[in-house]
Amino acid sequence: MININWNFDNTYEMLPEIYFTKVSPEVGSKPKILYVNKDLADSLGLDYEGLLEDGGKIFAAGKPINEASNIAMAYTGHQFGNFVMLGDGRAMLLGEQITPSGKRFDIQLKGSGRTPYSRGGDGKAALGPMLREYLISEAMFALNIPTTRALAISLTGDRVIRQKSLDGAVLTRVASSHIRVGTFQYSAYAGDNNQQREFANYAIKRHYPDILNSENPYLELFKEVVRKQASLIAKWQAVGFVHGVMNTDNMTISGETIDYGPCAFIDKYDPDTVFSSIDWQGRYAYKNQGPIGAWNLARFAESLIELVDESRERAISLLTQELEKYEELFNSAYYKEMTEKIGIENYTEEDKKLVDSLIKFMEVNSLDYTNTFVDISNKDFSKDIYKKDDFKLWQKSWEKRLQESGKTERQIEDLMKGKNPRLIPRNYWVDLAIKDAEGGDFTLFEELFEELQKPFDYSREAGKFKEVLEDVKIVTYCGT
Repeated sequence: MININWNFDNTYEMLPEIYFTKVSPEVGSKPKILYVNKDLADSLGLDYEGLLEDGGKIFAAGKPINEASNIAMAYTGHQFGNFVMLGDGRAMLLGEQITPSGKRFDIQLKGSGRTPYSRGGDGKAALGPMLREYLISEAMFALNIPTTRALAISLTGDRVIRQKSLDGAVLTRVASSHIRVGTFQYSAYAGDNNQQREFANYAIKRHYPDILNSENPYLELFKEVVRKQASLIAKWQAVGFVHGVMNTDNMTISGETIDYGPCAFIDKYDPDTVFSSIDWQGRYAYKNQGPIGAWNLARFAESLIELVDESRERAISLLTQELEKYEELFNSAYYKEMTEKIGIENYTEEDKKLVDSLIKFMEVNSLDYTNTFVDISNKDFSKDIYKKDDFKLWQKSWEKRLQESGKTERQIEDLMKGKNPRLIPRNYWVDLAIKDAEGGDFTLFEELFEELQKPFDYSREAGKFKEVLEDVKIVTYCGT
């Protein structure tokens, strides 16, 4: 018997039944494991070889795991500003793996079949979108950005019908939990006061146990999530990541990035950048991600009103006071990230101007966002664009500031190279790698994946993956 070292708990199933539905995965006709993330498997205490041998049957054919719970979670959400009833329409929570260090992580299957929340969908997933999430979520982890992770991809052996017939696949996703702002919205919508309180207490105990016995734990929960999201979205901005679909059901209370549907990274700097085919109004454009974070948190605040204080008026006042701190928290986190990208710690107001003027120079001259910061990290100003007077003026001010910092050149270089990735998952290469893989050739996908695991290793040559191709417009889709 294969021993994979599962160590499951099922605390979510102890909540009132309005929060989930028991489900069973659909069985793939020819299940096969495609990829197992060895580093992640090791950190979870799972046997890598066992997963390679038995993972396909477990993840794509419903082979039972002792103590697995198999539930679909209920939630709602504001999608592009409109409130809708949702839930895990193609996902299933197996349970919570307890790691050797005592940490708890959800193990979820994505693409495992229909659930009561499928809303007419088939509950399945195509290989391409699952490869995209596997690639980009692990790239985000390597970029030191809080994120859900990908443990495995399995092929089902069945076809999935979208615009055309595609290979079916299941992604095994790992998260500190799958509790979303939308889950709290659902709780406020569907639960009575006791159920809301029980659910909120569970979330607090799971993610912020230190506040459970505070004077007002629900207000403290809001404070924590505001802080986490301000930090997370600032990190997105710093690497040029565009999530693409920042609905409230795609905002976790843990502060992890979740749901890599129509996401992408900007190449040429343009604050209006939108990649999603469905975001024709630009609601979730790069420049709007910070403000949308505040909008989503306002919806989170609304779901906590009844818990924060018996007086609705006082509860709204308390929550509003905390929400109003978001902008300052976000800006502070953003400028910390950005000034460190140009070698400055403990930034001042003048340092913010250095960042803003550099970003404006990138925008006016349509410079590649990532490669410009790589050039600055290497102090390589050989390109003609850096001979412009306005850049030379910026460079002079920047170098003067670095001299005043008291840091050595090596310290400054190390700081910049620890913040500026030498490469990102460029849209063109991600798209090409996935298309090749869909055709059966995984060579480029595996090469790209390997490079993206070491984004800050400047001893490696980024090669073709650093290239910026002119006039290539990538439109992404929320793959289902």
